[in-house]
Amino acid sequence: MNVLIVEDDEKIVSLLKKGLHLEGIVSESVASGDDALRKLESFDYDLIVLDVMLAGSKDGFEVCKIIRERGITTPVIMVTARESIEDRVRGLDMGADDYLPKPFSLPEFLARVRALSRRGSRVDQPILQVADLTLDPAQHIVERNGAVIKLSKKEFRLLEYLMRNKNRVLTRTMLIEHIWGYKVGYNTKVVDVYINYLRQKIEKGFGRRLIHTVRGIGYMIKE
Repeated sequence: MNVLIVEDDEKIVSLLKKGLHLEGIVSESVASGDDALRKLESFDYDLIVLDVMLAGSKDGFEVCKIIRERGITTPVIMVTARESIEDRVRGLDMGADDYLPKPFSLPEFLARVRALSRRGSRVDQPILQVADLTLDPAQHIVERNGAVIKLSKKEFRLLEYLMRNKNRVLTRTMLIEHIWGYKVGYNTKVVDVYINYLRQKIEKGFGRRLIHTVRGIGYMIKE
């Protein structure tokens, strides 16, 4: 599960990231609505945590409205210190799936994340495909040319992220932040190790390479 946190309070971001990490959930954060919209143009997320009061020209209400107008159906938890009934109604009317007033407890936040995750898992998710390789996000099944391939959780997340962004170069930094949840400065060699694991499992014996190295930058998956 990949979560985008849209929040400009670094302490809250740190708390949410630690809590999500303990649940085995990968997350990344941006501090403004404009940055969130740019992220959503390039990447798919399973959940968006959206603060109402944001730095920049767009508040959380406007961001949520734009997200829905673009046809993005990703569940949204809106969080804010503004807890009036009018604000809650406005947030839900803009397309939010849940509304959590500050201050809130981390256990309650994580429970709401799990609830939305269960709700989302009941919705049909499209099967991802690159050449003869398929990945079913809902059932956690990977197949190549009809053969089932067993992957670890990290390997599955890495492959899913690559396939959701097929034909796009992903830097090692992007991969380490998105899959492992670490900031820039962490040793990115772990990415190379896991890419090698994936290659052994989804390419060896199949005769056709799908994961390509972009020298000095990162990796991409393409037919």
